[in-house]
Amino acid sequence: MRDIVRLQLVARVTYYFGWIALLCGLLVQLNIGRALLASMNVTRRNLFEASIVCFLICIASELRVLAAGKSEVSSRMLPTIVKTQAAA
Repeated sequence: MRDIVRLQLVARVTYYFGWIALLCGLLVQLNIGRALLASMNVTRRNLFEASIVCFLICIASELRVLAAGKSEVSSRMLPTIVKTQAAA
């Protein structure tokens, strides 16, 4: 269960980082935050790539949580099925 919580935390954090990177890219596109991000040597392409990577990590983490949840549910059900078959 601890792994599932950790994966969900990773997914949530990378999801928000992805949105932050996209918003910073939008600000650069609208010439609002260009000076700040230019001083950090961050380009629009770097912000876009960072947001894509964050969203991919988020999706991968969520898929692993779903897969772990299904295997956990099936492993909980297995003893019940074996017990009912043994009783019959």
